[in-house]
Amino acid sequence: RAVPGAVGRPAASEVLSRHLAQRGLPPWTSFCVKYSAVRNDQFGRSHFNWAVRGTNYCVLRTGCFPFVKYHCSRGPPLPLARLDAALGAIKIINAGIPTLLYGIISWFFANVTETVHTSCGPVTIYFLNKEDKGALY
Repeated sequence: RAVPGAVGRPAASEVLSRHLAQRGLPPWTSFCVKYSAVRNDQFGRSHFNWAVRGTNYCVLRTGCFPFVKYHCSRGPPLPLARLDAALGAIKIINAGIPTLLYGIISWFFANVTETVHTSCGPVTIYFLNKEDKGALY
C-alpha cells in the first residue's frame, strides 16, 4: 500500500525486525520511532506476535504522535487477535487522546537514541530510559 511521502523510508516493520536483530534478540525492548522516519505498514495493529530469525516477540504497539511506540517481550506465540481487537476499540472509543498525550510526553523525555540500519539507510529510534543489554526487565 503506497503512503504519500513515504518514498525512501523503510517500513516500520523493518525497523522493528532490524532493531531486534541488531540487539541480538533481547528478552525485551521498548522504543519509539518517528512517524516521519518510516512507512507505517503496521497501522491498526496493537498487540501481535512478531517473529525475527525464528524468535517470537509479543509486541504492544501504539501510535503516539509524533512517534510509533513499541514494547516487545520475547516469548512463545500467544493468541492475541481478540486482545488486539479490544485494544483497537479502546483507542477508537477514547479518540486517541491518551496516546497523543503519551506522544507529547515522550517527545520531552525520549533522549536516549540508537541508530537502526535499514535497507533505506539509518533510522534513529528513541528510548525513554537506557536499556541494559541482556536485562530481563
